[in-house]
Amino acid sequence: MLPDSPFLPLPARILAVQDLTPDVKLFRVEIEDPRARENFRHRPGQFAFVSAFGMGESPFTFASYPSPDGVLEFAIRRVGTVSSALHELEPEEAVGIRGPFGNAFPMDEYRGKNIIIIGGGIGLAPLRPVIQAVLNHREEYGELLVIYGARTPADLVFAHEFPSWAEAPRTRVELTVDRGNGGWQGRVALVPTVIKELKPSPENTITITCGPPIMIRFVLAELKALNFAPMQIVTTLESKMKCGMGKCARCNIGEKYVCQDGPVFSFSEISRFLEQG
Repeated sequence: MLPDSPFLPLPARILAVQDLTPDVKLFRVEIEDPRARENFRHRPGQFAFVSAFGMGESPFTFASYPSPDGVLEFAIRRVGTVSSALHELEPEEAVGIRGPFGNAFPMDEYRGKNIIIIGGGIGLAPLRPVIQAVLNHREEYGELLVIYGARTPADLVFAHEFPSWAEAPRTRVELTVDRGNGGWQGRVALVPTVIKELKPSPENTITITCGPPIMIRFVLAELKALNFAPMQIVTTLESKMKCGMGKCARCNIGEKYVCQDGPVFSFSEISRFLEQG
């Protein structure tokens, strides 16, 4: 029987678990009921609550573009009670899925434009569906530039996919780390520094960024210095979301509710709050 309340999770099972970094795992999940699975449609940028039964639920953005078979992917970092409980689960074990919630990246509006993805750490997870959307419909979009950084080489999520992204037509992948190691032969610099170095053009371009708040703050400063207009800068925010529907008032930033008005915002919508934060 399907839940008749948006507060009740859909029963689901884990299909596979993959280690992405020492503290991040990728969960492939399938909703149990075929009809519910068919009706569950998410878009890049949206999120869902994932339940570890007996421990609670937490919001996680979808880490993959919607697939025809209804498989959902979540990149989950071990940081608290629920995520730690999820990290202990194995394939075939049960979880709950509640959602999808929030708005999404307007991929239709991005058609014909150049897209710059700017990610930091696990902030690449909500950006991965955008990358997949562009690569799945490569002829519909302009240049794709992915600028991604993490603290160390071991903290780069989805590293196994970088080569295939870089081989796609009109696509560049620029990686960086805060601290290298003996095996790292790439760039060692902060993400905002890479933007300053590359100096991407704002002409017919949308930038989409997600990462630690301090990174976003300096990324926005660099983009503004390069004359990107506020509407050309898009970010996705995190907050203490509990209901997902603007009812509990736990996730407000100014007059905006991250769960309902976001989590995808243009800089023009939230610049006042970010600059005051």
